[in-house]
Amino acid sequence: MNGTRAGDGLRQAPSMQPPPQLEWKFSQVFGERIAGEEVQEVDIISAIEFDKCGDHLATGDRGGRVVLFERIDARNHGSRKDLERQDGSLSRHPEFRYKTEFQSHEPEFDYLKSLEIEEKINKIRWCQTANGSLFLLSTNDKTIKYWKVQEKKVKRISEMNIDASHAAGNCSGASSSTSNPGLCLPNGCSGKTLNYLSNDLCIPPGGFPSLRLPVVVTSQETSLVSRCQKIYAHAHDYHINSISNNSDGETFISADDLRINLWNLEISNQSFNIVDVKPANMEDLTEVITSAEFHPTHCNMLAYSSSKGSIRLIDLRQSALCDSYSKLFEEHEASGSRSFFTEIISSISDIKFGKDGRHILSRDYMTLKLWDINMDSGPVATFQVHEHLRPKLCDLYENDSIFDKFESCLSGDGLHVATGSYSNLFRVFGCLPGSNEATTLEASKTPMRQQVQNPTRPSRCLSSLTRAVRRGVENQGVDANGNSLDFTIKLLHLAWHPTENSIACAAANSLYMYYA
Repeated sequence: MNGTRAGDGLRQAPSMQPPPQLEWKFSQVFGERIAGEEVQEVDIISAIEFDKCGDHLATGDRGGRVVLFERIDARNHGSRKDLERQDGSLSRHPEFRYKTEFQSHEPEFDYLKSLEIEEKINKIRWCQTANGSLFLLSTNDKTIKYWKVQEKKVKRISEMNIDASHAAGNCSGASSSTSNPGLCLPNGCSGKTLNYLSNDLCIPPGGFPSLRLPVVVTSQETSLVSRCQKIYAHAHDYHINSISNNSDGETFISADDLRINLWNLEISNQSFNIVDVKPANMEDLTEVITSAEFHPTHCNMLAYSSSKGSIRLIDLRQSALCDSYSKLFEEHEASGSRSFFTEIISSISDIKFGKDGRHILSRDYMTLKLWDINMDSGPVATFQVHEHLRPKLCDLYENDSIFDKFESCLSGDGLHVATGSYSNLFRVFGCLPGSNEATTLEASKTPMRQQVQNPTRPSRCLSSLTRAVRRGVENQGVDANGNSLDFTIKLLHLAWHPTENSIACAAANSLYMYYA
């Protein structure tokens, strides 16, 4: 059992060595800003998501825009199967280019509650493609929208009645004929009517012998058209923190602080409430929902996390309203180790299912935890993200940084996990037994310059209920490598390519991409 880790449920023999540590390299950057350039609030990226095949990447920002990128390296160098047949030394990394963008949400005002609704995109989720069109869901605090993006051939009007060169030569004659108010033209139009036509339109003397209607011709040029197919609104009293597609391709869930709703993609005027944690008396409220996600293959299973650091796995086949849960995953603090900040930092900000559906990755303020859904006694691995900040929790509470919500991601093979931190740093950990891989990278063109020389080793003891705490060597305001930290610069959003070791992460308004 100790050899079981993420990655298709494979077992690794104790004698086998873990794979070598990934060496990360800079790939691309979109929206790079020059030194000293001020970043506009509306341009800050607030969501990142790869599609299932990894050919497209979507980002959302605080201005309500969704920007799409498409992969170009496979297109320019043959099919992927051809690339796989080539020598391994010629291996390539994903390269993307800008595809299109559209305004997904606009700022609104709820007059009944006197509440301003921001246009900021909270989450983006890709849906199944059809007939070459792309489909995706995007949401702000209150409204979810279903978008279709497709290529359409440009249609042009040809065979007009008026030839520009011919009409220009007859402009003088046309002006004299239109000046006569009593002139009638052969096609039944009087001179009075022509006075209202544009000056660019020149009528030959005597008018046209016949009226030819314009012909619409489809050209070979194409343009991308974004169209909102459905709007799912008025179903959440609190801010939406999660949306997740079901594997059946027909339904999805949306979650706020107290409720989770189930939607059908084709029905936008009603949803079904499947989880409701709102107490009869709001004074009895002790925890809220922080994240929710469907199982990647079982359409009847989903998981949601809470502000108390627990994860609940529910089965939709058990009951219509899932007040009860199938399994509860939580790690209890050792007696005597609780403090004022214990409950705050244990709140889970993000959960992700592994591609195999066997494991769940959760992120709280200080750690990443990997859970096996078949074992609810505790996490199978715990990774310390920025343990050097523990002595500074009081300052982080004063400036509200302790409430920052960091996202997490897993590699497609389940062998690595990643999450963000402060000063535009993010960390990548190895999941296999015996692996001490804990790489610190900076969202810049030189990602390895912030490498920690003595990384904190992840704790993987299943029987222990205490966290591995590394104390005594950290100074307040500096990281484990002695570099000063900037708590106003944080890397909250990142995504791992579904099939390759490539990470996309957001640093303010810039999108950085790395490969290994």
